[in-house]
Amino acid sequence: MILVTGGTGFVGPKIVHALRAEGRDVRCLVRRPEQASTLRAWGCELVRGDVADGESLRRAAEGCDVVVHLVAIIAGRPSDFERVMVEGTRSLVAAAAEAGTGRFVLMSALGVSEQTRRLVPYYQAKWEMERAVLASGIEHVVFRPSFVFGRDGGVLPLFVRQVRWSPIVPVVGDGRRRLQPIWVDDLAAFFAKAIDLPEAANRTFELGGPEQLTWNELYERIARVLGKRRAQLHLPVPLVRTGAAVAERLPRPPITRDQLTMLEAGDNVCDNGPALTTFGVELTPLDEQLRRAA
Repeated sequence: MILVTGGTGFVGPKIVHALRAEGRDVRCLVRRPEQASTLRAWGCELVRGDVADGESLRRAAEGCDVVVHLVAIIAGRPSDFERVMVEGTRSLVAAAAEAGTGRFVLMSALGVSEQTRRLVPYYQAKWEMERAVLASGIEHVVFRPSFVFGRDGGVLPLFVRQVRWSPIVPVVGDGRRRLQPIWVDDLAAFFAKAIDLPEAANRTFELGGPEQLTWNELYERIARVLGKRRAQLHLPVPLVRTGAAVAERLPRPPITRDQLTMLEAGDNVCDNGPALTTFGVELTPLDEQLRRAA
C-alpha cells in the first residue's frame, strides 16, 4: 500500500493516476473525502485527516510500504509554513517510522539549498522537510522540481491567458532569469518509478524539463504557439513588490513578495542528467507543453 498526501492538489492527482495505472494500491490522506470523488473512482482508499493531526497520520500510515509526501503551501505566515510543512512532515515521518514504512518519497523544490534556505519561509520549510526525511533512517527519494506546467493547474494557464488576451504582456523585471519547466505528467512518471527503484534509494534529484529559457523567451514561445504578436512590458521589481504586498491580503494572491524574492535569487534550472539516467523518463518538449495548455 502506498500512502499519498496532497492527492487532491495540482500535482497529486497525476501521481495517483500514474500509480493506479500500474495497478498499485493507493491510500490518500484527504481533509474532505466528499471532495475526492475522482480518487475514489480510481479505486483509492481514502482516509480523512490532516498533516497537522498526528493521530490521523498514524492511522493513514498504518500498513503502508511507501509514503509519497506532496503537501505544501506557497503563501502564508511563517507560523503557517512551520505548522503545515515542517511540523506536518516531522509528524508524518514519525508515523511512517512507527508503521515500518520502507520508503519515503518527498517533493521538495528546485532552488532549495543550505545557501537559500533563509531567503523566504517557503525555502526554509522545504529545507527542514528534507532534513526530517534524511534524518529519519527510512529509505528515501527526494525530488526538487523546477516550475511544473500543466493544462489544468499551476501557473501555465495564467501565462497562456495573459498572452492570449493582452496585447502587451507584463514581465517581472528584465525577464532574463532562466527557468526549466517540466510537464506535470512527466513529474508524475518520476514519482511512480521512485516507489521501488533500487537505484534511486537515498538520493536527491533535481528535475526540470528538456529546455532552459528566459522568461522573455517563454512568453515569446507562448505567443508563437497561439499565433499572436505580443509586445512585452517589463515591470520594475520594486513596483511589483508593492502590488504584491496588497495582493497578499487576498485568499489566493496571484503573486507574493516571497515569490519575487525567489525569482530574484537566481535561475531556476538544473542538470537533468542524473535523474534521466536513473529513471529513464522521456520528457515532453516545451512547445508540446504549450500546445497542450493552449
